Amino acid sequence: MAEHADLVITGADVYTVDAARSWSDAVAVRGDRIVAVGSEPASALIGPRTRVIEASGGMVLPGFQDAHIHAPFAGRNRLRVWLNDLTGRQAYLDRVARYAADNPDQPWIIGGGWAMEHFPGGTPRKEDLDAIVPDRPVFLFNRDVHGAWVNSRALEIAGITRDTPDPADGRIERDPDTGEPTGTLHEGAAYSFNDRHVPLPGRTEWEDAILNAQEHLHSLGITGWQDAWVTPGTLEAYRSLAASGRLAARVVGALWWDRHRGLDQIPDFRTQRESATAGGFHPTTVKIMVDGVLENYTGALLEPYCDGCGGHTDNHGLTYVDADLLAAAVTELDRLGFQVHLHAIGDRAVRNALDAVAAARTANGRTDNRHHIAHLQLVHPQDVPRFRQLGVTANCQAYWAQMEPQMEELTLPFLGRERAELQYPFGDLLRSGATLAMGSDWAVTTANPLEEIEVAVTRIDPEHRDNAPFLPEQALPLSVALAAFTAGSAYVNHDADGGTIAVGKRADLAVLDRNLFAAGAGLPADARVTHTIAGGAVVYESGRSG
Repeated sequence: MAEHADLVITGADVYTVDAARSWSDAVAVRGDRIVAVGSEPASALIGPRTRVIEASGGMVLPGFQDAHIHAPFAGRNRLRVWLNDLTGRQAYLDRVARYAADNPDQPWIIGGGWAMEHFPGGTPRKEDLDAIVPDRPVFLFNRDVHGAWVNSRALEIAGITRDTPDPADGRIERDPDTGEPTGTLHEGAAYSFNDRHVPLPGRTEWEDAILNAQEHLHSLGITGWQDAWVTPGTLEAYRSLAASGRLAARVVGALWWDRHRGLDQIPDFRTQRESATAGGFHPTTVKIMVDGVLENYTGALLEPYCDGCGGHTDNHGLTYVDADLLAAAVTELDRLGFQVHLHAIGDRAVRNALDAVAAARTANGRTDNRHHIAHLQLVHPQDVPRFRQLGVTANCQAYWAQMEPQMEELTLPFLGRERAELQYPFGDLLRSGATLAMGSDWAVTTANPLEEIEVAVTRIDPEHRDNAPFLPEQALPLSVALAAFTAGSAYVNHDADGGTIAVGKRADLAVLDRNLFAAGAGLPADARVTHTIAGGAVVYESGRSG
């Protein structure tokens, strides 16, 4: 007789996400592998020690994989000042004040997650923080991590005054009359402040942050991810967790490209790749920020920003890596077998990123490094077919493709109508033959794949379903969105054992309380994850903690 299974899931509709998008009705697991698919072979493997999960009426999917996430930073904020689940200026201030009162010995108040839409012009002021924390520095990244809110004590420690020049890659928000810093730091001004002045966490603190994030992500059916911002500190924490078996997820680490250096940093990446690979952690990618974001006018555009009143400015946004250096970097990284993960928001940044991959293809031929471009808010129509032509995966943050206050107030007036209709062209990318992956960019927005998939399918905020859809012609079919968050992201992560359900594959599975395709099932965000299995182990079960 065959050896018994350790786990059998039965009673559910099993969506394998294979090439045929086939269905089954049971899965059996032994160790960390799927050993049977289908009720007949799975039932034959049930023995006295087999755990059987009866998931009647549910749905089994491959474990979700998030192709662009910031797990350590999200976990750290969750353990410090977590603002992402709040709405409005006063709610933010109340939580900061409560944390400061509860932690009188903390020399810095650190966290983030505030949304620009709740402040005039998207820029909060230091005076609000001064009123509640006058004696200690406060540093709070905003939700998209492209700006920070600081108090007067923090500015004083950094020596930032009216006479301090803006860095080349960022901006200090200033009072228009006095020139005094108002308390908002944009882009490089925020990053350099963080790097130079905010105390760095030690390895144990980073490990705790990653484990906190992992627990949350497991509760959402996520069994693997690509960390889009791996620093030396988080690299060592990941390596330690993987080596000790505490990292249950499979993680690809994207090593952070320092925009203030050049090709000289590439040997460092090779050393990190060789020294930090352990267990399920694979630091095989390099992340390059090509531009900023549209809301603070640092996203790189082919044509200048509008002024919000029907005219134009002379501002084309910022490119953080010169086009020639970007091409040289991608070419060399590609030659050395690295995957390159490119942040590109504006149409000029997307074009520069595609041009860089084209240069690498010319120099090195077609490799299997699976380069990808994330965010893709604005893509010139001429560049859409280049994704398929160059073999570049479109890494989509689908939750952003909705009409919401930040879009209405801080984006549309400064793009103009014609360009506004080119945003998040996921449907066009699909029709052009591009490979799609999906990621959340958590903690920028929700980490819940079901909420993100709903927006991909409806182009409407799940919390405001009466809203009009945002460019509905760019919506994706449900089957495509699910595949992008499973097989597509597994492809980006070079994970041949994940992303689909088949005998011999790694047992990474998400069990939902309903079949998303069934009549009467509602919309994707109505569903809930009941179980998450990572490498054969049940790492989350609804109704149970710890």
